[in-house]
Amino acid sequence: MKQELYEKLAAYIIENQDKFYRLAFSYVKNQEDALDAVQNSVCKALEHYESLRNENAIKTWFYRIVINESVALLNAKKRLVFADDDQHWEIPYEEAGFQIHDDLYDEINQLEKDVQNIIKLRFYEELSLNEIARVLKMNLNTVKAKLYRGLKTLKVKIGEEEAI
Repeated sequence: MKQELYEKLAAYIIENQDKFYRLAFSYVKNQEDALDAVQNSVCKALEHYESLRNENAIKTWFYRIVINESVALLNAKKRLVFADDDQHWEIPYEEAGFQIHDDLYDEINQLEKDVQNIIKLRFYEELSLNEIARVLKMNLNTVKAKLYRGLKTLKVKIGEEEAI
């Protein structure tokens, strides 16, 4: 039974690795960091697969891990302090296939963090509202309210830009 769950989890991860990278990239905005977040997520999931109580919840369970790892990586970067004054900045390589640069995406990134997460998971990752509620550990009605409030805000902002 446990070996079967492990194999099912591994197959799911391999099959959907592009989605996980895209989700992590939407948080960390950097290829290397997104790859690190996904790699850490995979390691954690495979180490703790026995804690998964419902094998039908692999999708939401793993999305939650990817989000947590991405946020943890961002928090760790905020605490990072350079030791010397000779800082050399590198321009990170970014794959064009995973970049999402348009006005709408920029507007989404200006919304509240919860609303951003909900909109990204709903429209970019195509999760259902129930799955989003489980991933974000929120009440379904809260997810719906924040989604519709965020969409209304986006509609107003985009309408203002078009009027200019």
